[in-house]
Amino acid sequence: MQIRDGLRRQAPSATGAMRSPMSAMMLAMFATMASFYVAGRLWQDAQNRVYLIKELDRRTGQGRSAISVDDTLKVVSCRQQGKRLASLEMELAAAKHEGFVGKYTSETNATHSRKKPLVVIGIMTSFGRKNYREAVRKSWLPTGSLLKKLEDEKGIVVRFIVGRSANRGDRFDREIDDENRSTNDFVILDDHIESDEELPKKTKRYFANAAETFDAEFYAKVNDDIYINVDTLSAMLETHWDKPRVYIGCMKSGEVFSEATHKWYEPDWWKFGDGKSYFRHASGEMFVVSRAVAQFISINRSVLRTYAHDDVSVGSWMIGLAVKHVNEAKLCCSSWPSGAMCSAL
Repeated sequence: MQIRDGLRRQAPSATGAMRSPMSAMMLAMFATMASFYVAGRLWQDAQNRVYLIKELDRRTGQGRSAISVDDTLKVVSCRQQGKRLASLEMELAAAKHEGFVGKYTSETNATHSRKKPLVVIGIMTSFGRKNYREAVRKSWLPTGSLLKKLEDEKGIVVRFIVGRSANRGDRFDREIDDENRSTNDFVILDDHIESDEELPKKTKRYFANAAETFDAEFYAKVNDDIYINVDTLSAMLETHWDKPRVYIGCMKSGEVFSEATHKWYEPDWWKFGDGKSYFRHASGEMFVVSRAVAQFISINRSVLRTYAHDDVSVGSWMIGLAVKHVNEAKLCCSSWPSGAMCSAL
């Protein structure tokens, strides 16, 4: 009896011993599954946060990309060029709205097999100065077929620049029209009234007209009492082909005169400061600008300020632009420098 009772007392403990490992195993499995579940939820939440952060950056424009410094500079440069292009398109649209119409197109260029002109030379003249024009034609400017040969072989286009009379169609206009029919060497600015006081505006209109009509490398302005050595000028300009924005001339400065009786009186003298000194600019007898500068004048002619004198006016347009000023002593026409390209007639 004691033995049986002992066996009966031991049986429950053995069964508990068997059940205990099974419970531990179940508990471990449950813990493992719970761990996987929690880890999965944490991983999913992390992925959701990453997605939301990227989406937020994309929509707010604050995202960062892993690109090199060179790539970053290229992106910045492209953005700057895009802004510049947008600005130029706005300026061109405004110019067209005010009457800008390009006269020189690729189709007209294809029609003529000749190469692009090297330089367009505009000779500023006016009514009553036929004797000066004849002196130019007899000294350095060829006429007739030789003028055409100068354009085709040397790429040098030369025209006298004149406006219209305040009394449209009067004797002055008729004389210019008759002379032009004979010589065919004029550009007549129909939208300009000829007068000495309007010379700065005439110079601006000349550059605008020349840039629209001729696709040349350079554009020169010269007075009708100046002699030019076109071969020397051509050789000089060929040395500046590598400068896209250039302003060439006999550079000078000088006093701004505030006395109304003075020959060189400047009504806007007060704009030049207490020192009353002009900024650096090329002499008005003759100077040259590159194609990009002439196109800038053409596009912005409606907003470019003019002063009492055309050389000062052109010099003011160069301020603030990335233009290279070239002080060319050979264009100091009045002083007859060694190897001069120009001189007073």
